[in-house]
Amino acid sequence: MGVRGLQGFVGSTCPHVCTVVNFKDLAEHHRSRHPECTPSVVVDAMCCLRYWYTPESWICGGQWREYFSALRDFVRAFTAVGIKLIFFFDGMVEQGKRDEWVKRRLKNNREISRIFQYIKSHKEQPGRNMFFIPSGLAVFTRFALKTLGQETVCSLQEADYEVASYGMQHNCLGILGEDTDYLIYDTCPYFSIRELCLQTLDTVMLCREKLCESLGLSLADLPLLACLLGNDIIPEGMFESFRYKCLCSYTSVKENFDKKGNVVLAVSDHIDKVLRLHQGEKKLEEILPLGPNKALFYKGVASYLLPGQKSPWFFQKPKDTITLDRQIISMSSDPESKQEVPVHMNPESKQEIPMCTDPESKQEVPMHMNPESKQEIPMCTDPESKQEVPMCTEPESKQEVPMCTDPESKQEVPMCTHPEMKQKLPVGTDPEFKLEASICTNPEIQQEDPMNMGPETKQLVTMVSDPEILKVARTHHVQAESYLVYNVMSSGEVDCSNTLEDELDQALPSQAFIYRPVRQRVYFLLLGDCKDGTSTCPAVKEWFVYPGNPLRHPDLVRPLQMTVPGGTPSLKILWLSQEPGVQARRLDTLLACFNLSSSKEELQTVENPFKALCCLLIYLFVQVDTLCLEDLHAFIAQALCLQGKSTAQLVNLQLDYVNSRAVQLGSLLVRGLTTLVLANSACGCPWRMSDFMPWNVFDGKLFHQKYLQSEKGYTVEELLEQNRSRLTKFHNLKAVVCKACMKENRRIVGRTHWNSQHTGRWGRQGPGSHRTSSGYSRSGQGQPWRDQGPGNRQYEHDQWRRY
Repeated sequence: MGVRGLQGFVGSTCPHVCTVVNFKDLAEHHRSRHPECTPSVVVDAMCCLRYWYTPESWICGGQWREYFSALRDFVRAFTAVGIKLIFFFDGMVEQGKRDEWVKRRLKNNREISRIFQYIKSHKEQPGRNMFFIPSGLAVFTRFALKTLGQETVCSLQEADYEVASYGMQHNCLGILGEDTDYLIYDTCPYFSIRELCLQTLDTVMLCREKLCESLGLSLADLPLLACLLGNDIIPEGMFESFRYKCLCSYTSVKENFDKKGNVVLAVSDHIDKVLRLHQGEKKLEEILPLGPNKALFYKGVASYLLPGQKSPWFFQKPKDTITLDRQIISMSSDPESKQEVPVHMNPESKQEIPMCTDPESKQEVPMHMNPESKQEIPMCTDPESKQEVPMCTEPESKQEVPMCTDPESKQEVPMCTHPEMKQKLPVGTDPEFKLEASICTNPEIQQEDPMNMGPETKQLVTMVSDPEILKVARTHHVQAESYLVYNVMSSGEVDCSNTLEDELDQALPSQAFIYRPVRQRVYFLLLGDCKDGTSTCPAVKEWFVYPGNPLRHPDLVRPLQMTVPGGTPSLKILWLSQEPGVQARRLDTLLACFNLSSSKEELQTVENPFKALCCLLIYLFVQVDTLCLEDLHAFIAQALCLQGKSTAQLVNLQLDYVNSRAVQLGSLLVRGLTTLVLANSACGCPWRMSDFMPWNVFDGKLFHQKYLQSEKGYTVEELLEQNRSRLTKFHNLKAVVCKACMKENRRIVGRTHWNSQHTGRWGRQGPGSHRTSSGYSRSGQGQPWRDQGPGNRQYEHDQWRRY
């Protein structure tokens, strides 16, 4: 993450760049200078997750009550000294950073493999040096912070750019995170979350001015340095030979100089002593060995330019443009600058990137050509400054909607917004709007932008054609009130990071497969209105991590048509209608996503917050035949016992040992809860979001304890800790799940009976461990899943259910 080698360099060679500061003192100083403003800190939440997760246990699926309590303490510490926090989460992975994303996910796979090896050898959780954040932590942290009344934003591009832009434009006290990119952006001060002491509010400020002084550079040189060292856009190996030459030249005039770890000084010296001689006179490709990577390099430098900023390293011709292969693109965020730099030309096709003209500004706008869809994608253009900049806008909502509950105060707070909003977001229409194939060029709406991050978007290529619905989805996305919905509707591309899954456990399928049929039905719901003259909806690109997936390409997943009683309602009905009976239609649609329409009557008898959990358990036990009665007992018992336990009791709970299968089951259930968030968001929130927030229905250690007890043959009374009031609820919940499963011809049996009937029958490689509505199993086809080339085929049917 960030600039290669910069963190280590600052710590070892330039420690004076780091200064201990106190947030309380900074806030008081800020108030004295700006009495009309509340001191605010913008938080890169994705950088902070591993530091926020302080519970000792992390292996069992997550200690969510403890985690929620830790988040509340974090917020209270800053609120007590009058500091406002604004949290930003990554809302998508930019295409230019997908390779780096894949690289990290594959590295995580290797780490997870070592974790399961350790568990099997030692029967205990590994040390913190092998720490891996629980599945779903980023998703549920958004909702936890909203429950705590915090302003939470989900980005429309890489979050670090939006964080830096927000901090600069809102005169924030600083940025709290752990990413050396914030040393490169010319924005407000950067503070380390790793060095933060919550009790005193002391932390370390990393001063970019002091860094420049040490390197002999100016602030405007830092983006160039970052790209020459390597970052998330520029691969580390691209300029390896160049850095080596810089190092050799630098150390030849420095006696007794340690070469190792001082590449930063060498490259900085080359910029200052050699490249600066030609600054503004020659193009970068004339003074650097860019070769075929010059477009990528320009993009990398430009990615650090915030609105209103420009780089002195972009060569200016008299007419303020430079061209490369007859293509131009703006690389300045300065409204007064008309400077442009080249973009990439495909060396094989020799195809030029076409330009389109904004009818108001008469300005040419570069179009990005999607090589697969052949669709032209316009860049964002500001009609006033006549300048292209990265798209990064979203209205700030002051709207409140139910419903998510603080697990201790039991107080409901705003959560899932009803789309009839009191926002300054007029629906825009384009008289020249045209729908092309299954992907729609959609006019975006001019809107008030709270982050003032530059120009408004004029056009956006999306998967759906209705601008009103797209605007609602976009608003929910930015306000962190939904999960994946806008990604599906806008780009048709979604991703899911690593899950604690044992690649050697052949009895449990990956969560990516288990919940895929639900996602397919949600895709149908979100994309089913694509009236483009074709009979099928477009496939969604899934970058889901699972054992055996090399992630060379996304899986192309076709929407799966579902059957909703009374017909599938439109998104306008689900999201916008207030007619009587529409809430029942929302629930019907949600149950249809899980293929559980026949179980509606049984589920309606279940009280909250167990209704959503029962829905998930029914789906899981229908899908996965290797789940047994003891597993069901453990899931239900932990949910019931959780309601009567304090956070302190959960902290003190001790396990006899750690079981690798129980570890995987815990993560599987939490991934199911995120799937419920997706489906509930897509269906207009028929259920309260609080009902499937994990701190209300799941605790990793408690589930693990109940799993071990159930495996040892404990009675139901013992699982429920001799609490007779829970006994009736237990049998009711169990009856609902078992009855619903029997409707699908799935009889849940005990492990002893299961072992005698099913030993060795299914493996993770073959989808035979799932049930199939298409009436056959692929397990006998001789094509194990891992040998089928993930990413090279399209998935249309619910193929992973048991024969």
